Amino acid sequence: MDAGWAVAALDLVFPALCPVCDAALGAGRRDPLCGRCWGAIDRLPPPDCDVCGAPSTLRADFARPRAPDARRVCWACTTSPPDYDYARSAAAYEGTLREALHAFKFSGKRALARPLGDLAIEQCRAFLPHDIEALIPVPLAYERERERGFNQAALLAERLARPLGIPAIPGWLGRVRATRPQSDLAAAERQANVRGAFRAAGRVAGRHVLVVDDVLTTGATLGACARALRGAGARRIGVLTVARVLHAAV
Repeated sequence: MDAGWAVAALDLVFPALCPVCDAALGAGRRDPLCGRCWGAIDRLPPPDCDVCGAPSTLRADFARPRAPDARRVCWACTTSPPDYDYARSAAAYEGTLREALHAFKFSGKRALARPLGDLAIEQCRAFLPHDIEALIPVPLAYERERERGFNQAALLAERLARPLGIPAIPGWLGRVRATRPQSDLAAAERQANVRGAFRAAGRVAGRHVLVVDDVLTTGATLGACARALRGAGARRIGVLTVARVLHAAV
């Protein structure tokens, strides 16, 4: 019996249920997400800003004048450039995707790394540079990783590594002090909370690295990671997340 028939037979006896909506997976499934939840994710259009990756539907305030062959850079990135060189995200952090990420991180649904990683690849692969040398997951605070049993960013990086043909190297970035959960803090507090919280290995010197995380919110954590990598000599630093919060600036 091949794998497809085996899955079908198991589903007849023990129907697989979606960890987001508890429905049977059914047609269009992206295990362990059901077809309906997979289709309900609000995927982002192509990036309009070459720096932060914001789509044109989010902001149209681009700095002018600019040459026809120049990079498209939104006004926010022109006036206050982020610490990373570019960021790309697959979908909006709302609705079904928000629920899926919560189930992934807080309910131990590790298998969701498969469809969530695939979503990032399918939506963002065409907009990533071709000379990336390493995928670096954002390190989780020690206490939270021990409590959770895994680092969601590391699982996502592992899922991305093979199809992108880029190694995931978590050891190149680490936390050097504990931080409070960012979700509890206002934007300014988030910046202070993670300032100096990361240290990069010397192996990043001269390399183009892609930092992987689940959600881009204010950019505070990813910016702190980028500063640590830049301080260790990284040549170029990108960011890839499954989701991003749709607000004016990151």
